Amino acid sequence: MSKTKQNKVGHLDILDRDFVFSQDHWMTQYATRETITVLNYFATSLFKKNNLDDILWDIVENCISQLKLEDCVIYMIDKNNEFLIQKAAYGYKNNGQKKVVSPIKIHVGTGMVGRVAKTGRYLCVADVTQYPNYIVDDGYRMSELSVPIIVNDTVVGVLDSEHSKKNFFNKNHIFLFRLVAQLLSKKLEQIYGKGSFVINKENEYFKELDFLMKEAKMYRDPNIGLDSMAKKLKISGNYLSQLVNKLSGYNFADYVNRFRIEDAKRKLKNPNFVHYTIISIALESGFNSKSTFYSAFKKLTGISPKEYRVSA
Repeated sequence: MSKTKQNKVGHLDILDRDFVFSQDHWMTQYATRETITVLNYFATSLFKKNNLDDILWDIVENCISQLKLEDCVIYMIDKNNEFLIQKAAYGYKNNGQKKVVSPIKIHVGTGMVGRVAKTGRYLCVADVTQYPNYIVDDGYRMSELSVPIIVNDTVVGVLDSEHSKKNFFNKNHIFLFRLVAQLLSKKLEQIYGKGSFVINKENEYFKELDFLMKEAKMYRDPNIGLDSMAKKLKISGNYLSQLVNKLSGYNFADYVNRFRIEDAKRKLKNPNFVHYTIISIALESGFNSKSTFYSAFKKLTGISPKEYRVSA
């Protein structure tokens, strides 16, 4: 995955400031239980896979397939950064054998997929007949959504879906595709950036826990506890408690609350949350009571949430 000017992302705004807020706002206000289930499964299923093909097929088979789309194709840029190659597919391009039927190559910069790879910005076209650079694959369709996959500021692939109806893709589809692409990017960073890090069983379980907290934001579930998380990781509660204490230096409750407090701190300073009460921010960050939130916040920051909000 060498970097070139061709697919280098100049600004992280597309994945950082605006998207982080929309992610927080959408997840807390509009996310359906089905969607959250999909994302939790995605994060959990993906963690232990370290082969690129296994990862890509896992996404289209076990995540995208649950979104009830007609098709989805993941393209990856070749080693010379010239072409996008179809690597995994759901729908028309999949014959059920983890093999893309009649795979095509697209020049970076050509068509919707190529443009997204070149610019690093997603495209959603409601009517492809009005898009002069539309590329027909296995059949002509009417709408298309393409989202970049970015690792270390560099576009390495594209997540693409087409549909037979015009105006099919909505804001929820765009949000979900960007979130899936972001989760995939984090996983690819783990693979290509792990270097000499030794993954023993302890590190593996803890990295999975950390991944679920940071990317799936499971700390926002007020009912999450040591036993429920241990069951998800398929280890005992006692072992998980020892593991968290050994590798993070905190007990399990403090470990989870640190994520919640950082989440709350971002919202308390974010002008988009200025009309939110402190307790509503606490609840959205995963706390289930005002007293627990205030106690944890004071313990980790030394001041109250109200004092933090009005501080410079």
